[in-house]
Amino acid sequence: MDAKISARALTAAIGGWRSRDPAYEALADAVRLLCMDNRIAPRTVLPAERELAQALGVSRSTVAAAYRSLRESGHIASVRGSGSVTLPLMRDDPGLTSAAEGAIDLQQASPPAWPGLAGVIGEAVTGAAAIVRRSGYDMVGDARLRRGIAERYAARGLPTHPDQILITNGAQSAIHLLARTLVSRGDRVLLETPTYPHAADAFRRAGARLVGVPVTTGEGWDLDRAVQAFGRTMPNLAYLMPDYQNPTGRSMSDGERATFLREAERVGTTLIVDETTADLGIDTLTGERSFRAADPAHVVRIGSVGKTVWGGLRVGWIRGEVALLRRLVAARPVGDLGTPELEQDIARRLVTRMDEIVAQRAHVLGVGRDALVETLREELPEWAVPSVHGGVSLWVELDAPLSSALVLDVRARGLLLSAGPRFSVDGGHDRHLRIPFTASPDTLRRAARILADRWPDVRRSAPHVGAAALAPVV
Repeated sequence: MDAKISARALTAAIGGWRSRDPAYEALADAVRLLCMDNRIAPRTVLPAERELAQALGVSRSTVAAAYRSLRESGHIASVRGSGSVTLPLMRDDPGLTSAAEGAIDLQQASPPAWPGLAGVIGEAVTGAAAIVRRSGYDMVGDARLRRGIAERYAARGLPTHPDQILITNGAQSAIHLLARTLVSRGDRVLLETPTYPHAADAFRRAGARLVGVPVTTGEGWDLDRAVQAFGRTMPNLAYLMPDYQNPTGRSMSDGERATFLREAERVGTTLIVDETTADLGIDTLTGERSFRAADPAHVVRIGSVGKTVWGGLRVGWIRGEVALLRRLVAARPVGDLGTPELEQDIARRLVTRMDEIVAQRAHVLGVGRDALVETLREELPEWAVPSVHGGVSLWVELDAPLSSALVLDVRARGLLLSAGPRFSVDGGHDRHLRIPFTASPDTLRRAARILADRWPDVRRSAPHVGAAALAPVV
């Protein structure tokens, strides 16, 4: 087995699990959500029935019935000598549920395709004869595409040579490549919490020990904790999303950027700066474009066209020093054999039109954000709905730690969301809910009204939520 989870840790992870359903089924549903969100990895040994019953304050028969329900639904199996073990789930993307027809799927924060994309694809296809004459195994990336990306970096004040650009199969592929090349088992990797969950998964898979630094929509990054974490753990890598951070939407101030850069240089940490959301400004068209004066040996940047153009166009890139890129190219064949030529040709044409694309995105995301914020504040005044100036989502604070219970409830009503703990590095965040504003305004208003309709019942179904749980987080 890969891992075990203690009764105490499982109790903390499931948060507000009680509902009007029988206790055993409510408990089973809470564990299912942990599995579906990949917060309990496959092949994890669950606590013994007696231990979990004691931690939860329920009878052993309740836990036994919950485990039986989980076995029947294919989420766990009983293994002689090991107890109850979670099973791999047969789905394409951990943490996602397939959307039924007519459902509102807000599990992924991805805008619809840029309207001009189909025309650009058509232009690229007319050159198919030239494309298919290439080998198709391009481990570095099309020279014209790398030159176009380098020119965009230079235009924003960061002189870049095309040799400093490596094209990848999207940003997630770039993160995986960096993780398996730069991380050895047991290395510390510093991440924001909450954070982009697939990045955390990639570093865990590489054997990293994750160190979380809190970030909030209102207060930003906890610099005291960050300084302590750098000094205490000496992380090998730090993964940051400084501009319109996912999921909080917060951007780093100059002081925050300077602190992270200083501490990373002091202890020899490589900063991986994820800029996939940096072009998604709404009130201003770009983010702060952090760490521009940094030594390339200490800062590695990741970008992609997934959020700006279309999630289905799997083209991303890494900007770093040439020596690092050589290491990455040497390690790359284990995971893939290069980025498809046609997709690169499409991306090359898009890079030259990125200013036009970014402006259109600002309008679309702004309309969605405003519709969602207005409806949530009107329908759920007890929730703390933040003001964000860009990005793809709201990190909403509920007035009770019942994010997981709410997600389970509205899932049955055709609204698919990811619970707050999905974005956590070290547990918690069940008081928060990520709500993307990438859908149409009408869809977002409908989603907000479903949440408003179901929240009172979800809250009433959790009788253990008392004054302490309802107190504001400070």
